[in-house]
Amino acid sequence: MSSVAGNGRRGEAGQVLIGLVGGLLAVVLGVFVLGAVAQGVGRQGAAQRASDLGALAGARAMHELYPRLFEPAVIEGRVNPAHLEKEAYLAAGRAAAERVAAANGGAGARIAFPDGDTFAPVRVRVEVRDRVEVGGRGLTLRAVAEAELGPGGGATGFARGGGYTGPLAMRQGKGMRPDVAQAFDRMNAAARAAGVSLLVNSAFRSDAEQAILFARNPDPKWVAPPGQSLHRYATELDLGPASAYGWLAANARRFGFVQRYSWEPWHYGYLLNARSSPRSGPGGERASGVPGFVPERFAPMLSRAAQRWNVSATLLAAQLYAESGFNPFAVSSAGAQGIAQFMPGTARAYGLADPFDAVEAIDAQAHLMRDLLRRFADVSLALAAYNAGPAPVAACGCVPPYPETRGYVARILGLMGGAGELVGTGGGLAVRLVR
Repeated sequence: MSSVAGNGRRGEAGQVLIGLVGGLLAVVLGVFVLGAVAQGVGRQGAAQRASDLGALAGARAMHELYPRLFEPAVIEGRVNPAHLEKEAYLAAGRAAAERVAAANGGAGARIAFPDGDTFAPVRVRVEVRDRVEVGGRGLTLRAVAEAELGPGGGATGFARGGGYTGPLAMRQGKGMRPDVAQAFDRMNAAARAAGVSLLVNSAFRSDAEQAILFARNPDPKWVAPPGQSLHRYATELDLGPASAYGWLAANARRFGFVQRYSWEPWHYGYLLNARSSPRSGPGGERASGVPGFVPERFAPMLSRAAQRWNVSATLLAAQLYAESGFNPFAVSSAGAQGIAQFMPGTARAYGLADPFDAVEAIDAQAHLMRDLLRRFADVSLALAAYNAGPAPVAACGCVPPYPETRGYVARILGLMGGAGELVGTGGGLAVRLVR
């Protein structure tokens, strides 16, 4: 028995030794696998960084060139060097995305434009792939990023207690309607170029704030009683300094602002859709105020609708271009119909019996846009509501983060700018990473 017991102890020792060796091998193998996994995670992060930076670079290149898409190809019979064809525009975005992705370890990145079939693409996608060995197996890492040009930010506050209830954009610490803010930005840029600095001394004021001012100085010539001040509508700006008054008097109307009172050289108000009335002018616009890119047969319809509903003819024309390409019989995959792409429910709500009747559809389009502009007081928000519906726009006070909607708004704003229209864009076009 003693010999059997001894053999058993030697067997147990052998098993312990095998267990220790196996444990050490497992630890070594685990360290190896963990190292490989960590390496894979690191490589995945590097690939994602390369795709992110590549997408942003491509979008920035497109942002710089975007206005040139809307320059006329020919001016007075001569080729316009400022015009850029869509193919060259996309090639520049692709080259920038590839170059920056490669510089960050993403050589051979795949570049695509998800909305490339539109007349003015605004999105770029970059895909970077890499191979890594984990546990003796080769795995493919894939990192994808998308960036876009879209309506910029604008609203940073919300107005209540006056004649306007809605989002406010802040300029120099003062709140104003987003479209007013963007018109002011353009005017301020022109003033700076002329050596003039504009200061915003006052903008939106609630009735309660106006009551305090009136109590301090109860002279209605200089301070309106509460409930009567135009500042309650978030369209009015008190501007300075006094040295800027001459420049403002000569130039403010170009940007949609008028001096409200002859005795207040600092008080300027913004006129919504100030350029919607018929006019003649440069930039290919006809006497009716309808841009030159509109087919002749639709120009009278647009002019009448714009005047009836006090909506910019250029805005309506740019929408029709984006919606249907001026095709009265267009039908979308979602069921939108006609030249203005009305959904059946919206058509009924606006008394549009036949969406394929171009005259009636354009009139209903102008009616709807008039209502949306009144509700959201900003061109980009009204366009977003036309495309995505009012509810998501009202929920965030912004252009919702839907790729189709952001692209729709950006294309129309670009087309309007190319036609010479002053547009309140809520921040212009901004570059953002969306994926």
